[in-house]
Amino acid sequence: MTESILPAEGEHLTDGWEPDAPPDDTVKRSAVLVHASWPVAVATALGRPWRRTDRWAGALVGDSGALVNPVILTRPVGEEEAGSVVAEVGELIPPGTPYFLLSPWLTPDFARHGLALLGHPPLMVRFPAPRPRPDPEGVEVREVRDADGLAVAERVLVEGYPMPGTPPGSVLGPGLLDGSTRVWLGYVEGEPVSVAMAHQGAGATLVEYVAALPAARGKGAGAAVTWAATLADPEAPAVLCASDDGRPTYERMGYLALERWTAWLRPA
Repeated sequence: MTESILPAEGEHLTDGWEPDAPPDDTVKRSAVLVHASWPVAVATALGRPWRRTDRWAGALVGDSGALVNPVILTRPVGEEEAGSVVAEVGELIPPGTPYFLLSPWLTPDFARHGLALLGHPPLMVRFPAPRPRPDPEGVEVREVRDADGLAVAERVLVEGYPMPGTPPGSVLGPGLLDGSTRVWLGYVEGEPVSVAMAHQGAGATLVEYVAALPAARGKGAGAAVTWAATLADPEAPAVLCASDDGRPTYERMGYLALERWTAWLRPA
């Protein structure tokens, strides 16, 4: 009886991470792949270098700022591979330029290779569902559709994220508005005070670059643009990596924490 349920000799048993596996085979696979396409999209829009291998994807978006240059592992990496991954990323992002590396799996000890442990942010997902309430009175959300609006969005992002020391035009390029990425600004009393972005791929919506100016926090402007990004495709799940401080906000929106990933930083 047992033999009847065993796979045939030589039969391939998918683990869901083969290159030809469907991008949306699992929610986690969708989340990993849409995270991997995000730095490529940002760098392409800026005309900056990026690289995607069978183990990681990343980009040299800027020359300063701890959170400007993202790298994500796209499959599990063992201890014996950690050094070669760091060396490969080092060919893209030169010494003296920081980057952060996100690992969706149990991670090797990258501290041995010059990286510092940042923490274990929760991967969160919100499955398609209508939002429970409209934006608060006094908050207006507008989608960014041109280069001028993108420049305003970048200013709010740099000040609200924050990204100190980031020069104008070094985070968001006009080519970013190519259809797979959308950007929203939140306004209070006619002034832009919050920003959020939605990047779509692999059957999911990645919510990224959520920020609000300090003076506007508590007025609902940050949540309003986050709702816009979350529902960019009402029929797709939305995913993001949250901070522990931000997690309750997303949980109130219906996001669920699936698991914790691991974030590493290569300091400047």
